[in-house]
Amino acid sequence: MTIERNLRRTVLPNGLIVLTERMDHLRSVAMGVWIKSGSRGEAAETNGISHFVEHMVFKGTRNRTAQHIAREMDSIGGNLDAFTGKETICFNVKSLADHVPIALDVLADLVLNPIFASNDIERERGVILEEIKIDEDNPDVLVHELFTQSFWKDHPLGKPILGTTQTVARLDQPKLLDYHAGRFHAGNMVFSAAGNLDHDQFVAAVAEKFAPMHGGEQLTELAAPLSSARILLKNKKALEQVQICLGVPSPSITDENRYSTLILNTVLGGGMSSRLFQTIREERGMAYSVFSDLSPYRDTGTLCVYAGTSAAKALECIDLVMTEFRKLKEEPLTSEELTRAKDQLKGNILMGLESSNSRMANLARQEIYFGQFFSADEIIAKIEAVSPEQVQAMAQRLFDPEKIAVTLLGRLDGIKLNRQRLVC
Repeated sequence: MTIERNLRRTVLPNGLIVLTERMDHLRSVAMGVWIKSGSRGEAAETNGISHFVEHMVFKGTRNRTAQHIAREMDSIGGNLDAFTGKETICFNVKSLADHVPIALDVLADLVLNPIFASNDIERERGVILEEIKIDEDNPDVLVHELFTQSFWKDHPLGKPILGTTQTVARLDQPKLLDYHAGRFHAGNMVFSAAGNLDHDQFVAAVAEKFAPMHGGEQLTELAAPLSSARILLKNKKALEQVQICLGVPSPSITDENRYSTLILNTVLGGGMSSRLFQTIREERGMAYSVFSDLSPYRDTGTLCVYAGTSAAKALECIDLVMTEFRKLKEEPLTSEELTRAKDQLKGNILMGLESSNSRMANLARQEIYFGQFFSADEIIAKIEAVSPEQVQAMAQRLFDPEKIAVTLLGRLDGIKLNRQRLVC
């Protein structure tokens, strides 16, 4: 089934890229302002500043108080949100098509005119410090964070998006204002929207709001980090389980072999029929949660396996992961397993395009990472073209025993893990 998408792209005189997808069957519009830099562009001493700025724009602008912002959005039934990633910050809003002028005015005001009042900064600092504690109290989140920091040691990509209690405590008004001035400019932003809208009218409205913004240029960030194949054992006696995070470097988001990587990950731990789920959970009953996932970035990435199990079974669980790595390297996939993985991926992609929010994000990410748009049909054709030999070659490329990193978190008394065990 061919999926037709009504896409348009306009570049404003100041360099701001505006992308739209018209979806006539909807009564709403989702729109987002995307900043093309995130936590990996931060200096070590200001780690967490991207996320802090994301929070602070909601605390008041030159035209609206925080309460005014909340009331105005509630009055139109709109949904205003934001998030910070390693490589992007996004401010987004969804509203009925009739209320786009109000929603756009609020969104533009947040991005262009935050005031970063000192008393608001102190209050929000407390909120973020509590958010950091939430992650520290969540074992599966914490083990991934510890793994990432160890895997990309001393590189901004390895630093936590939220920052640390030490770095967040040092962030003040001058630093936040300087960050906003240096990152929030037209050359470093994309504005995307999807829903019941007219491109030309929407671009004219965006141009009116963002005309005062200076152009600037997209920022250049540090080169790709070198991965570190460390074995990290972190004792935390309060936990009942041992949390396992085991990973290897993987291709970047634009790598020409990315579809082979997607299928490899799907077969390994991407669902209930995956090898890890069937072996570790269904056959052995060793874990409730076990999966693998990909974290691709513009110039690097990771493929990580996660499992939570008892201390007595932690090493056996790692042995089983190594066995699956070895099988994927030594034996090509059967046609049945390859077809199932392809169908699962295709289903995920097509169902992921059923909301205006996801299409808005899809537009922006393709622009940011590829500078062009790939249709769902083109992506599905690429998935269909992957052969068992290509997946096997990717497994042989990724599952190098010398590049495997492992983090264990929990009651680790008596657990000893060395590199000789990581044989695949």
